[in-house]
Amino acid sequence: MDRVAVFVDAGYLFAQGSVVLGGEKLARGGIDLDHGAVIAKLKAFAEGCSNLDLLRIYWYDGTGQGPTPQHITLAEQAGVKVRLGFVNSVGQQKGVDSLIVTDMITLARNRAVAECVLLSGDEDLRVGVQLAQEYGVRVHLLGIKPARGSQSLFLLQEADATYEWGASDLEQFLKCSPRKVSEPDSGESVPPGAEESSDAADPWEERVAREVAAGVPAGEVSALADNIRRTNRRPGEIDASLLARSRREVGRDLNPAQKAMVRDAFLSALEVRLDEQAGDDKPLVDPPAGIP
Repeated sequence: MDRVAVFVDAGYLFAQGSVVLGGEKLARGGIDLDHGAVIAKLKAFAEGCSNLDLLRIYWYDGTGQGPTPQHITLAEQAGVKVRLGFVNSVGQQKGVDSLIVTDMITLARNRAVAECVLLSGDEDLRVGVQLAQEYGVRVHLLGIKPARGSQSLFLLQEADATYEWGASDLEQFLKCSPRKVSEPDSGESVPPGAEESSDAADPWEERVAREVAAGVPAGEVSALADNIRRTNRRPGEIDASLLARSRREVGRDLNPAQKAMVRDAFLSALEVRLDEQAGDDKPLVDPPAGIP
């Protein structure tokens, strides 16, 4: 089939992208991704360099506790398939390379694609490139500046063509802005007296839910809320954060009823954010004459 597929190593994209835009490798919490923009950019690039229609974008990432809000949002984009490996106890991504190699070879063997774009720098993917080429597939290797420093030289040599994205390309869909959502956990960022004044007014589960919901990027709130409504399940990292913060609030492990309360409160907090976002999108209307 005369189509092109895109294979994105998210770990490489975020690590090198944050170095280019932020001057250093940042944690995921400090990187904002515009989902629609990155999909449009990848599609335009793949179709431009191959002169073929896009089959699908495959997005590969590691996770320690199940899909994140970002994974859920990306998976709901048209023409995108999210594949997840895992992150071990020391933060190393495992299983992603094998997923990429398997998918690349399977598509090539089944004649589902004629060309593919690979956004990665890992030498372990070299075997996937070689085998795909044996089935007649051309491989376009896309790197992040400086590609010669961020990608394996053997991988670069194996590809049919190589390309490089710099800051001007990355700025279209990535923003590096370290978040400060976790600061309240330390107790240092809460102004004196603020905690006491809010405790009586707000139940602990609502405070915890608002704090965790505030850490969800704006572009991922809708998909996350919809996923929770449909499945009544929260991503592992979200649920772990809710329960950990709640234990600190109540000073002991939560009982089943308390866990249900904070989980329900989290969905409510997401829905409040959705309402606020909808309000921000409404056009401004001038007040009637005579009203200041």
